Amino acid sequence: MQSPYSDTTETRQAIIEACLAMQAAGVNQGVSGNISLRTDAGMLITPSGQDYEKMHPDMMVLMPLDGSPPGKGQMKPSSEWQFHRDILLAKPAEMAVVHAHPVFCTALAMNHQPIPACHYMVAAFGGDDVPVAEYALFGSQDLSRLVVQALENRYGCLMANHGAVVTGDSLDRALWRMIELETLAKGYVTSLSIGNPKILTPEQMSEVKKAFADYGLRAR
Repeated sequence: MQSPYSDTTETRQAIIEACLAMQAAGVNQGVSGNISLRTDAGMLITPSGQDYEKMHPDMMVLMPLDGSPPGKGQMKPSSEWQFHRDILLAKPAEMAVVHAHPVFCTALAMNHQPIPACHYMVAAFGGDDVPVAEYALFGSQDLSRLVVQALENRYGCLMANHGAVVTGDSLDRALWRMIELETLAKGYVTSLSIGNPKILTPEQMSEVKKAFADYGLRAR
């Protein structure tokens, strides 16, 4: 699918603003999170190991989606560029990928615990649960394969012993999903601490997913 985003200074700045918003919302700490965006020129992705507060548009890395290396003279891309690229290739309708280490998502990921249908907002991620991608070394092709597999028919997943990743048909929608996922994870962890969450039935979730056709932040 053709991207509505062009590789412009404004688009690059929008990625930085999304990083800052992610930091402000408390879903990421330090420099561990990363964001990519499909453009008409390839994939723009945040550089490796850079403070969000100090990033500027020229630091975004433009990478081809055909597997060839980025053009010369650019900064080193995020160490997780492989799964960003492979998610965008596997999901042509998705325009943005957001990865972070939110505390409650990461706590569940450490336990290899998916989020079941404990709340109707699970439907925001495409199914009756938020699955966990199996563990593999960060930045590896194995991790990329496992994440893409977990995201089949989903818009978000946890990553074992690592963090979380979500997609969106716009940058705003992907950021919205990451914040919603951490809110959902926090609610689930809290519920587990005081009892046994009551899980919605498949029939109830089917009803919710139909209602979700017009729910939440829409693409611009």
